[in-house]
Amino acid sequence: MTKRGRFVTFEGGEGAGKSTQIERLARHLTALGLRVRLTREPGGPKDGSIEPAAALRKMLVEGDPARWSPKSEALLNYAQRVEHVNRFVAPALAAGEWVLCDRFADSTMAYQGYGHGLGPGFVRALHRATLGSFKPDLTFVLDIPVAEGLARAGARAGVDTRFERFPRDFHERVRKGFRAIAKAEPKRYALIDARGSAEAVEARVAKALAKRFPKL
Repeated sequence: MTKRGRFVTFEGGEGAGKSTQIERLARHLTALGLRVRLTREPGGPKDGSIEPAAALRKMLVEGDPARWSPKSEALLNYAQRVEHVNRFVAPALAAGEWVLCDRFADSTMAYQGYGHGLGPGFVRALHRATLGSFKPDLTFVLDIPVAEGLARAGARAGVDTRFERFPRDFHERVRKGFRAIAKAEPKRYALIDARGSAEAVEARVAKALAKRFPKL
């Protein structure tokens, strides 16, 4: 019987450096001989292979900040998440692969639950109704002051997302939400200081990974 793979997610506010760190961890795990798949939310893999999830990503990250109500955002996120898990994440894990995901359910908790004020109870109930007890094996929460993160995000090439255009106090609530989430379940979450160089953050991630999976 094939040994189940591991599901590792990266969370954090805008400009926290998730994309950079997920790619670095993928190289590290691949060098150890593990089979690794990269994906993201909303939308699934960048190749758009999960068509319903990819279509919902476009609807969520583009357009006016006020395009959706908080409840609609949460529901759309879980609609794409169900497709993502069923069509990509769960099959890869069953095949013994490690899946590294840029954002997952904790982003809905932080952005819609805390940032928009829907509350943790609403998001937990939505998760139970759609995905049951499914959750990552390890979640890295990259923590950075809001002003620094938004400055990083603004300096990136490409079009900004509608979430980057939300007001500063929204992003402060999101950061507090992520920190509260990580504090509540320290065995699954690793709160990582995302300030400094990419190499320094990578070392912090590697240390937390070794603590969680000492046999790697």
